[in-house]
Amino acid sequence: MTNEQFITVRETAQVLGISEKKVMDLIETQKLQAYRIADQFLRLKKSEVLAVRKSGDVENENVKFEYTGGERLFDFFYFNDFYIVSLLIIVALLSIIFFF
Repeated sequence: MTNEQFITVRETAQVLGISEKKVMDLIETQKLQAYRIADQFLRLKKSEVLAVRKSGDVENENVKFEYTGGERLFDFFYFNDFYIVSLLIIVALLSIIFFF
């Protein structure tokens, strides 16, 4: 029994230097073989990904997306909304206790 290492689509994109969408396109065109783990998780064999990289069939895209200030602000409120609402409730209750 061989000990094959499986990697995610994101890790594959990083190894090949391409976008995740391009990895999915390579899977659909069967240039890369993907495996479903527990019928839910899509994984690729690292040895096969390295072989594709070594063969030179895939061009490096150097994909970089700018993370704007608006996106940073949205993400801050999106991921910290529970803490912000909790803080507002605590401040409101403390103001009721001490000022009324």
